[in-house]
Amino acid sequence: MPSTGSARGEDDRPLLLQLEQRLTKLIDTLYPDERTRPGYARLAKEIRETTGGTISATYLWELATGKKRNITLEQLDILAQFFGVPPEYFLNDEVSERVNAQLTLATALRDTKIRSLALRADGLSPASLDALLTMVDEARKLQNLSAVSHPNPPAAGSHD
Repeated sequence: MPSTGSARGEDDRPLLLQLEQRLTKLIDTLYPDERTRPGYARLAKEIRETTGGTISATYLWELATGKKRNITLEQLDILAQFFGVPPEYFLNDEVSERVNAQLTLATALRDTKIRSLALRADGLSPASLDALLTMVDEARKLQNLSAVSHPNPPAAGSHD
C-alpha cells in the first residue's frame, strides 16, 4: 500500500537523503584533500563571495549532515551556482548520474599522468584508441581493479 505521506520516516524520504549525499559529494569533489577542505564557515564565505547569495555555515552543516530538511529553491539555486551544477542535480537521479560521471572524469583529469595519457591519445585512429582501451582494461585486471564501463563505445572505424 503506498504511503499517504502523513507519518513518514527518513526511509520514506529518499529525496532528502539524496540532497545530503549529493551536497557532500560536491564538497568532497571540489575539495578532495580532507586536510585542506574548508570548514563550513569558510565554505559559506566562499559561497557568498562567489555567488552573492547567503547560506549560513550552520545551515550548510545541517544540510550536509541531514539535520535540516527545508531547503528553499533560492538556497538550492545558490548551491548549484557555487558548485557549477544544474539545480536539478539535487532533485533528479538522471541529472545527478550524468553530473557525477562528469565529476568523476574531472577528478581523474586532476592526475597529471592521466591527463598526459589522454592528451597523447588525441589524434590516434579509432583502432589505436580501441587497442589502448584494451591495454588499460587488462592493466586494471592485473591490479585487481574493477572494470570501467565504456559508455557508448564507438563502432570500429567510426570517428568520434
